[in-house]
Amino acid sequence: MRKFSGKVYKQAAVATLMASSAMAIAMPAMAQDAADAADSDEIVVTAQKREQNLQDVPVAITAIGNEKLDQLQVNEFQDVVKFLPSVTIQQGGPGFAQVYFRGVSSGENANHSASLPTVGTYLDEMPITTIQGALDIHAYDLARVEALAGPQGTLYGASSMAGTLKLVTNAPDTSGFYGNAGVEINNVAHGDFGSVFEGFVNAPLSEKAAMRLVGWYRDDGGYIDNLPGSRRYATSGIRQNNAALVEKNYNDAETYGARLALGIDLDDNWTIKPTVMGQVQNTEGSYARERSGQSTGEYTTVQYNPEGSRDKWINAALTIEGKLGNWDMTLTGGHLRRKTETESDYSDYGYFYDALNGYGAYWYDNAGNPVSANQYIQGIDRYRKSFGEFRIASPQDASLRFIGGLFWQRQSHNIEQNYIVDNIADSITVPGTASNIWLTKQQRTDRDYAAFGELSFDVTEKLTLTGGARLYKYDNSLFGFFGFARGYSGNTGVARCITTTGADFRANPTGTFAQPILDGAPCTNVNKNTSDSDAIFKMNATYKLSEDALVYATWSRGFRPGGINRRGTLPPYGPDELDNYELGWKTNFGAFRFNGALYQLDWNNIQLSFLGANGLTEIRNAGIARIRGAEFDVGYRAGGLSLNAGFSYNDAEIRRDFCRVANATFDCTTAGNALLAPAGSRLPVTPKFKGNLIARYEFPVAEWNGHVQLAANHTGSRSTDLRTSQKALKGGLDAYTTLDLSFGVKNDSWSIEAFATNLLDEFGVVNTGVSCVETVCGTGPTPATPTGGAFYDTVIKPRVIGLKFSRDF
Repeated sequence: MRKFSGKVYKQAAVATLMASSAMAIAMPAMAQDAADAADSDEIVVTAQKREQNLQDVPVAITAIGNEKLDQLQVNEFQDVVKFLPSVTIQQGGPGFAQVYFRGVSSGENANHSASLPTVGTYLDEMPITTIQGALDIHAYDLARVEALAGPQGTLYGASSMAGTLKLVTNAPDTSGFYGNAGVEINNVAHGDFGSVFEGFVNAPLSEKAAMRLVGWYRDDGGYIDNLPGSRRYATSGIRQNNAALVEKNYNDAETYGARLALGIDLDDNWTIKPTVMGQVQNTEGSYARERSGQSTGEYTTVQYNPEGSRDKWINAALTIEGKLGNWDMTLTGGHLRRKTETESDYSDYGYFYDALNGYGAYWYDNAGNPVSANQYIQGIDRYRKSFGEFRIASPQDASLRFIGGLFWQRQSHNIEQNYIVDNIADSITVPGTASNIWLTKQQRTDRDYAAFGELSFDVTEKLTLTGGARLYKYDNSLFGFFGFARGYSGNTGVARCITTTGADFRANPTGTFAQPILDGAPCTNVNKNTSDSDAIFKMNATYKLSEDALVYATWSRGFRPGGINRRGTLPPYGPDELDNYELGWKTNFGAFRFNGALYQLDWNNIQLSFLGANGLTEIRNAGIARIRGAEFDVGYRAGGLSLNAGFSYNDAEIRRDFCRVANATFDCTTAGNALLAPAGSRLPVTPKFKGNLIARYEFPVAEWNGHVQLAANHTGSRSTDLRTSQKALKGGLDAYTTLDLSFGVKNDSWSIEAFATNLLDEFGVVNTGVSCVETVCGTGPTPATPTGGAFYDTVIKPRVIGLKFSRDF
C-alpha cells in the first residue's frame, strides 16, 4: 500500500470541513432550489451560452443534474461517461483520459507531441482541456454535466470539433446558510477497501454576497496484483526479477481537493463570481492487466520498475456578468496550472529489442562492461493555460437575437521525459542527465484567437433560423530537445542539435552548440511553429410543432488546429475539419420524453498519427472518414417511478486508403508506399452501439422516502486500431454490459444508501496496447519465446459494494 506523509493531515482537513458543517445541524434544513431544479423535468442548461430549458435547445445534448449524479454513484470522469451514450472514453489510468464523441477517433497516439483533443471540456466558463486530455475532476457538488454532441465550433472553438463536455458547479447562494456532509465506505472485488469523505458549506456574507466552500477526499482500493517475475537479457546474460515490487492490489489511488467560490452582487445588474479550485491525485501501479506468459489472470501484471503518478492542479477563474442597456454582457477569464509526475516501467522495450536485435550490446558502462538493458521512464509535465472571453447577448424575448464575442487562449506544455538505463557510460548518456539513454525536453505552446457570433430570427412564432460563424487564428510552436546522446546515435538527438554556425552537430562535429532555447535541454534540435487563420460556419432551422415538441435541422462545422511534428525533418500538419448534417427532435408527451437525432459526419484531412523511426509519433493529414449515426433519449416519470434510456449508434469508417508514407504522398499506387488501412476500415475506439437504461422507484417508508434503482450500461465491441496489421496483432475489444444497483432511504436531513456498481463483476476492456518489437510480436515474454510481446489491457473497475451516509443542514 502507498504511504504518504501528508495523508493523515489531508483526511483531517476534510474532516474539519465536515465537522464545521455538522455544527449547524441543529439549524432548520433549507431547500436547495438550484439542486432541485437541476434534476426536475425543467433542466436549465447553458449549451448556447444562455440559460435555456433543455427541451428548447435545438442541439443534441444530454444533461445529468446534481442529484442524479449522486444517485448514479458518479465519482470520477469515467463514471460520468457511462451514462452519456454519445461519449466514449479511452484511458490508461486516473488523470489521463481521452474523450470521443460520435465515433470521431482515428486511434491517435495521445502523447505530448500529438494532436490536440477532438472534444473540449469546460469547468463552468473555463476550458480545461489540456494538451494530453481533460482534468479528472472529482464529481461532487456539481449542478450538472452537459454533453453537447457534434461540432460546437462557432461558440466553443478549436478543441470542440466533435463535441463539448461542460461541468457546471453549484454557485454561491445568498438565500441562506446550508450544506452537506457525507461519508462512503466501499470494497472493490478482487481488491481492497476504499472510502470517500465529502462536504460543502454555503454561507451568505451579506444580502448581496455569499460563499461556497467544498472539500473532498477519496481513497480508491487497488484490484490488480503485481506478480513475481524474472527474465534474462539475451546479450549480457544479466538476470532481473521484481521481488521488491510484488504486491497485491497495488494500483490504489488517492484524490483530494477543494473549491472556494464567491458570488457578489454589485447592484441589481452586475455580479462578480471568483472561483478557486484545486485537486491532487496520487496513484500507484498500473491500471492495465498484462497478457503474457507470466501473467494470465484478469487482474494481474508483471512489472519490473515502480509505476505511478502524481497529478496536481489549481484553477482560478473570474466571471463578471451585467447589463449594457437591455443587453447581457459577460467577461470571463482564468488561469490553470497543472503538474504531473509519472513513473513507468519500460523494461519490455529493452528486453524485446535486446532479444531480437542485440540492442543490449550498445548499453555498457565506462569500463566497457555490459549493463542491464532494464529501462524505465520518469516524467515531469508542466501545463499552463490562460484564457479570456468577452461576449454580449441581446434580449432573449426579441424576435431577432444575437450572441457573440471575442476569445483568446494560450496553453503551454513543458515536457520532460527521462528514459533511463542505469549505469550506462558517459559517452552514451544524454548530456546533463544522470543516466538517460533518451531525453525529451521540449516546450509546446498552442495559441488561439477568435471572433464569434450567432444570429437567430423568429420567422414566425414556430419557425426560427440561426446562422453562426467563428473567425479563428492559431499559432502553435514546439522547441527544445529530443533524442539520444552523440555517442549512441549519429543521426538523431545530439547529432541534430544546432551549432553556432547554424549547421547541425552531425555536419559540424567540431562546432559549439548554440545556446539552448529551453532551460534544462542540453541543446536545441527542434524549433518550429505553424499558424493559420480561417472561418467555420453553422446554420440551423428549428420548427416548434407545439409547446412540447420541436424539430430541427443543422449543418455545422468544427475544426482542430494544426501543429508541429517533433522530428524536425517532417513538415507541420494542418487542421482537420468535421462537417455535421443533423436532423433532430425534442418532445414531451405528458409523462413521456422522447428526444433524438440522425446525423452524418464528414471528417476531412484527418490528423492521422502513427509510429515512425525511433518509435516517434508522426502526424500527417491523410484521411477522409464518414460517420452515420443516431442518438435517442427516452424518459418516463409517473408517481414514484422514473425510467430513462439513452442509446447511440455510429457507423464510422474511412473513405480513402491510408498508406505508409515513403514519398510524401498518400497515393497507395506510388512506389515505396504501403497500404496500412483500406477504404472502408472501421474507425477505432468507439463502439457501433452504446446504451444505458435507468429504472428508479421511490416510495414512502414510515416518515422517510425510500428508493430502489437499477442501472444497466452496454458498450459494444470496438476496433483497437485503424491499421490492418495492428488490428490483427492486438485483436478487438469485446462488448460488455454492467449492472448497478442501489437502495436506501432519506428524509429532510439524512440519507442512507447501499449500492453495488458492476454488480455481476463483468470484465471489460477500455484500451489495449502492446510492448514488443513491432515486426515480431508473439505471446511472450517467457524464456522459451524471448522475442514475444506483452499486451496490456486497461480494464473497467470490478464490482464495488459500498454504503453511503450524508447529512443536509
